Amino acid sequence: MTDILGTTRAWIDGDPDPVTRAELSRLIDTGSLGELEDRMNGSLVFGTAGLRGVVEGGSNRMNRATVIRTTAGLAAYLVATTDPMDRLVAIGRDARPSSQSFMDDTIGVLTASGFAVRYFRDPTPTPLVAFAGLSMGACATIVITASHNPPADNGYKVYAGNGAQIIPPMDLDVAGRISEVGAANMVPRAADPYTDPDVLPIGPELFEDYLISVAATLPSATRDRTISIVYTPMHGVGGGSVMAALARFGFKHVHPVARQFAPDGTFPTVSFPNPEEPGALDLAHELAQALDADLVLANDPDTDRLAVSLPMPGGVWRPLTGNQIGCLLAEYLLGHGERVERTAINSIVSTPMLGDIAAAHGATWQQSLTGFKWIWNAALELEDEGKGSLVLGFEEALGYSVGTTVRDKDGISAAVAFATLAAEAAADGSIVLDRLGDLYRRYGIWVSTQMSIRREGPAAGDDIAEAMAELRSEPPASIAGIAVESVTDFLIDVNERPRYLGSTNLIELDLGDLGRVLARPSGTEPKLKIYVDLTSPFPADGAWQRAEDSLSARAKQVGESLHSWLENTMTVSGAD
Repeated sequence: MTDILGTTRAWIDGDPDPVTRAELSRLIDTGSLGELEDRMNGSLVFGTAGLRGVVEGGSNRMNRATVIRTTAGLAAYLVATTDPMDRLVAIGRDARPSSQSFMDDTIGVLTASGFAVRYFRDPTPTPLVAFAGLSMGACATIVITASHNPPADNGYKVYAGNGAQIIPPMDLDVAGRISEVGAANMVPRAADPYTDPDVLPIGPELFEDYLISVAATLPSATRDRTISIVYTPMHGVGGGSVMAALARFGFKHVHPVARQFAPDGTFPTVSFPNPEEPGALDLAHELAQALDADLVLANDPDTDRLAVSLPMPGGVWRPLTGNQIGCLLAEYLLGHGERVERTAINSIVSTPMLGDIAAAHGATWQQSLTGFKWIWNAALELEDEGKGSLVLGFEEALGYSVGTTVRDKDGISAAVAFATLAAEAAADGSIVLDRLGDLYRRYGIWVSTQMSIRREGPAAGDDIAEAMAELRSEPPASIAGIAVESVTDFLIDVNERPRYLGSTNLIELDLGDLGRVLARPSGTEPKLKIYVDLTSPFPADGAWQRAEDSLSARAKQVGESLHSWLENTMTVSGAD
């Protein structure tokens, strides 16, 4: 008790925010030791997308003290590794209630540390902030955002000088510098940084430069752009930018979902502001049905992801999976580009179908660890090796990087690219669903499914670790009647793989010509995640939707079979 109370009081003494100081003091007064232990259990660490956590007092929460100490550590790293003439940082934020104050503190620390800063006045899509940093030659770029996390969260995302998110060893070095920072209220911080002559707002010309760059990555076409599109930014910051971008590329019939258009960090119409979640697209589908639209496009709140839905008979709307969107974009972009050295990259848990598409168009295909920080560092390494520039990178979780404009996932350029694809299909007298059938006809049918095993309680981590250990040592000989031909453990043989496909707690079960199954622990939750990718030839009768449904049912069986096998290992382990 003494330790946690002493640690908490020391944190309170160093916290510059009276709100979170009072919050922690109340927990001490009420004897809420369990809550204090949770909040003071270490510090937030850089994960796949930087820092992210609940906004409240405590050392492993997102709050002003955490942001100030993080910025001080990042500044110390940059001072030690960059030339004084190169110390420019770009920064932007989303529309969450705490984002403005977090940005103010970040700029205050950077200014006091001798950095020039360029910032966005208003809430801004993450890909535009990333583009700003890259185009300005910033030594680092910071975005205050928690993407599609729940309203109570916020985050702190960092890009390196190469325009991609930070990876080891930079993230580890920055974390070490943060740990050396003392109390947040002792960190030098400019009281009013916006009056500093080296702190300047980013003007509207930046968006113009972005659109010019996007135009250079898309096929040049004078096709009819009269398709009807329903669009929702999911209460996020992308509404104005995406509408302007679509208009710029000739789309005149774009209908926003009014109730979800204005930025609102409380996300009032959705329980979880992730377009992958059931029900998140209901309002968009209702409007699309009423308007007899051709296409639904949706971003997540920071506009770095894109969801797509297509109309089906009977007034039903079909959301495409991230893998389907990625493969449709890949076929479109690679099929229209010059047959020169080019790359297409997706994460290891995304569909292998991209490899077949890339090979058909003479492009290099590579897979990377999960996270666009790895996709883009892979792209840069392959470019250095003479393999050409990136045409498309994607993850199954609705993230796409179209061309080289932004070295991260970008829901704006992806929306424009997919709308262009749909318009071209319409001009040819077909629909996007026909394009999906064409993909299957050329490369075979591929389906993907995911499921998770969630564990609760203090033994959750041990249960998941035990299941992974069992899968490594004695993997099943078959899954749902399909023979396992080989097993790849991504924790070993690291030196035989490139850095961007290095050590990670992932096991792949190869099912031969039928596909594969992957298992890995979640990096953010007490879950063991299962990914299934199955393939089959295009049916002789051409009834690909029926064949797709049948293969999807088979993939579900495979996933459930491994799910049961893993759960059984946890049960047996728990009984010992």
